[in-house]
Amino acid sequence: MELKTNFNIEGLVELQPRIFKDDRGQFVETYNEKTLESLGFTHSFVQDNQSISQKGTFRGIHMQSAPYAQGKLVRVIKGSAVDYAIDLRPNSPTFGHWASVLLKGEWANQFYIPEGFGHAFLALEDDTIFAYKCTNVYNKESEIGLKWNDPAIGLIKSDYIKNAKDDILVSEKDEAAMSLEEYVRLHCSSL
Repeated sequence: MELKTNFNIEGLVELQPRIFKDDRGQFVETYNEKTLESLGFTHSFVQDNQSISQKGTFRGIHMQSAPYAQGKLVRVIKGSAVDYAIDLRPNSPTFGHWASVLLKGEWANQFYIPEGFGHAFLALEDDTIFAYKCTNVYNKESEIGLKWNDPAIGLIKSDYIKNAKDDILVSEKDEAAMSLEEYVRLHCSSL
């Protein structure tokens, strides 16, 4: 497994497992705690989630506040999605910045988003199966949602979103989420 940390935001990691292919198909080891520990990746996971999304479905921007903050190790099992991590750590020099990774089932690549980041993804194909491991359990009272199309965050400038803008499917809950400005006012007293 290879870890890639070439992001402009500290803490983000892309993982690329080895893929073994032959005429029967392919095999990939998607998680091995000992292998990851040997590479310096020491996060523990307590909950797995999975969703199936149609092309154009945008899920997020989601996170949980302390003490239920979650790190997430995400991957696409089938199909493809662009995955977004938004730095919402109050004292971070990259607060409000985001990075993205194209995840494809056939690539088996994964993206680690640490605690303190908002997370979102856009499904690029029908029946995209998206899976993620979480470092903490879901807690409804700690849930925070930010508007996917808030200009202050700028995901709408992403090429994938610009190209799919008219066909993006967003839940009512995500449409009603708070702006980055509201998030700062409510959750970032140190800024």
